[in-house]
Amino acid sequence: MSEHRRLAYSVMLGAFAGPEVPDWLPSAYADGLAGVCLYGNNMAPTADIADLARAVRRVDPTAVLALDEEGGDVTRLHASEGSPFPGNAALGTYDDVEATRTIAAGIGAELASAGVWLNLAPSADINSNPRNPVIGTRSFGADPALVARHTAAYVAGLASQGVAASVKHFPGHGDTSADSHLGLPRVAATAEVLRGRELVPFVAVVDEAATVMTSHVLLEAFDDHEPATLSRAVLTGLLRDELGFGGVIVTDALDMAGASAVHGIGGAAVLSLAAGADLLCLGPEQTASPSAINEAVEAVCRAVETGDLPLARLAEAAKRVDALRQAWSDIALHDDADDVIESARQASHRVASALTADAPRFDGPATVARIDTGTNLAVGDTAWGRLDLGGDFLDLTAEDLERTDVLDGEVAVVVRRATAVPAVWDWIQQQLTANPRTILVELGWPDPALDAHDRVARTYGSAAVLTDALAATMRGDR
Repeated sequence: MSEHRRLAYSVMLGAFAGPEVPDWLPSAYADGLAGVCLYGNNMAPTADIADLARAVRRVDPTAVLALDEEGGDVTRLHASEGSPFPGNAALGTYDDVEATRTIAAGIGAELASAGVWLNLAPSADINSNPRNPVIGTRSFGADPALVARHTAAYVAGLASQGVAASVKHFPGHGDTSADSHLGLPRVAATAEVLRGRELVPFVAVVDEAATVMTSHVLLEAFDDHEPATLSRAVLTGLLRDELGFGGVIVTDALDMAGASAVHGIGGAAVLSLAAGADLLCLGPEQTASPSAINEAVEAVCRAVETGDLPLARLAEAAKRVDALRQAWSDIALHDDADDVIESARQASHRVASALTADAPRFDGPATVARIDTGTNLAVGDTAWGRLDLGGDFLDLTAEDLERTDVLDGEVAVVVRRATAVPAVWDWIQQQLTANPRTILVELGWPDPALDAHDRVARTYGSAAVLTDALAATMRGDR
């Protein structure tokens, strides 16, 4: 195998489909593959993704093993039952950095027990646009200083358990109205605004973060042609040269439309390396063979051979990834890991209880009408919104509401992003007006339009710990 081919493998964070370790993975590791990230398509109803992670780690304990385990809405370890840890919006609203550090340490301990040492978290995005379809409750909030201090606490909490963070999505995905999984968001804010807002959390952890993840967002003030993932001005000029980041730059998944809709995965891989990225997250494989890995490796090799990608740039990226593996892959579960996890769960209950303590209450059993307004690919198919209020449970879609009259009696309408779908918001407002015994439960980032209604409960996320605490309050259990 040529030197540049092995180097190409060594900067790839690949994936595989299904809940079992594929036959091709050992040979890919032998060829130099940097590692794998596990996704929603690796989960199965009867399988534990933590067991799968441990099986992957046994193939090569030195390889990168990554997950998106943000807590809150984005969880892989607890997808079937909902996370026992609140997500960023709840933590930012509670605003206790020690609680954030404790909870992040608990997440880190759980990851370490599964052999996972790179967590693609936390989101350091400023929630500049409250109607953002992909960030929302994944953000600590709209205040840059608040987001910065909680981002730092989260990174420290993970590191205390030997787990590296990937602070994302540089240089910010919060001021967008589009989902970069599906298209290319653009941000028109000035460089002055971005430096005083979006960049603040990244500056706060630039010396502590092992890795920083890029965004597939075009920020016109920094580069009016390419998204950050593919922009040398952003990755090298801004993150490396101006901010002084010396760790590994990880791309967000290159299968996302914001990166590869124009260039394909192979083209995006070459452009992101040329821009300054080091570890290419390719996204979930959709076939039994490593097609995305093969496509990206072949494209990088061709680019080196034609001179479009300097071999020195590829070698530099590979050297950084190798240093990351040497520094973090020798993960060992701490002797007090169980205590760390228990402390994190207790802190999570305190946060959830405090955030839901003032929620409206019912006088007796209530019907729960959960309305599914859809999700995004980052959250995926994760359990949400099954409040136990002692009454009936209705699982509704926007289409169902066309045939659903106003519900009588005690009713909890449970939804994420209540105002996102006009037909859903219209029905909810009719329900609130016609039946004053209705409580709206907003699990997403609350739109200011909700302030016009009195009987609204806000959880700042759909983690199980939050909805369980809310149900206890609404039942009058505490």
